[in-house]
Amino acid sequence: MIVAAVALHSAVVRAQGRPRARDLGVAPGVLAPGPLNAITDVPGVLVGQVTVIEADSVRTGITAILPHSGNLFFERVPAAIVVGNGFGKLLGSTQVNELGELETPILLTCTLCVWKAADAMIEWMLGQPGMDKVRSINAVVGETNDGYELNIAIRSRPITAAQVVRALTTARGGPVEEGSVGAGTGTRAFDWKGGIGTSSRRVQPSVGAYTVGVLVQTNFGGVLQIMGAPVGKELEPQKFSSTIRQPADGSIMMVVATDAPLSDRNLKRLASRALMGLARTGSVAGNGSGDYVIAFSTAPEVRRKRDAERLTTTEMGNTERLSGLYEAVIESTEEAIYNSLFKATTMSSKAGTVEAIPIDRVREILGRYGIRPR
Repeated sequence: MIVAAVALHSAVVRAQGRPRARDLGVAPGVLAPGPLNAITDVPGVLVGQVTVIEADSVRTGITAILPHSGNLFFERVPAAIVVGNGFGKLLGSTQVNELGELETPILLTCTLCVWKAADAMIEWMLGQPGMDKVRSINAVVGETNDGYELNIAIRSRPITAAQVVRALTTARGGPVEEGSVGAGTGTRAFDWKGGIGTSSRRVQPSVGAYTVGVLVQTNFGGVLQIMGAPVGKELEPQKFSSTIRQPADGSIMMVVATDAPLSDRNLKRLASRALMGLARTGSVAGNGSGDYVIAFSTAPEVRRKRDAERLTTTEMGNTERLSGLYEAVIESTEEAIYNSLFKATTMSSKAGTVEAIPIDRVREILGRYGIRPR
């Protein structure tokens, strides 16, 4: 990987000094987060990221999400994909919704890198033990388009197979790096620097003491609002004083994980609620926006053996207990988006600079609307 190591180290240090949403008193909803407030609070979930910064024209990367540490091709998890607006290139989506299961990790990257990422992941999986007779793999790869101001060399499709493998093989539990990293390196959201964000919620013990976690790759537009406060209008009143504005295009990938034993049908219902969390932030899912949700369950009791003639699973039924999970995914999605903005750092390429959202001004605006650290 050809990376500007000094620039990358500098970006990471700056991100570590920037707050997460809760540091500013932004704690959407009523449910408590998990200990890390991250998708990795869901047992078994692993995240790996590679940030690719080359010279003055490549700003991109790869984020890998693994539901468990085993071979997903043989130990599949139930899954579903919901499309809010389909202006995107989500590879593998039709088979996931047809069969209701994931058989590969999930990769996120830039628009023109989707096929290279899929090819590298398939090559890596075919080399795993026991895969010598496999003739078909459904790679799941999502994207947003970072090729305008930052990743302007996107036409060169600037990721390598080695970088994809590195994201997969270094995936781990624990804290997840957020902001201008991995697949969020070159993205922007609400005209500020976007990136990777994550959050989680625990549902009440009466529901089953389950956890829902969300990871997002933000690269979309709209008029930012934070817990109802009109932050976008307050920060840039000149942009929103006219009825003629730039379109709110762009995209967002939302990955939802839970340890609740859900069927693929109920995972689809869960995934659809993530769009409600997205809407709370001010997105309008513009014409040129690809808004996708991928949801899966890590619960061992709903895993599926490859080519099993019969499946014996223990799934949560269609009860009011599902409502707690819906609440959890809405809150987690909203907060993950805020985290992607707050943790992102200013980034430049030869085409220009995308500024990080000004934390001090956001803190002042939130305070005027009664949102303060507790």
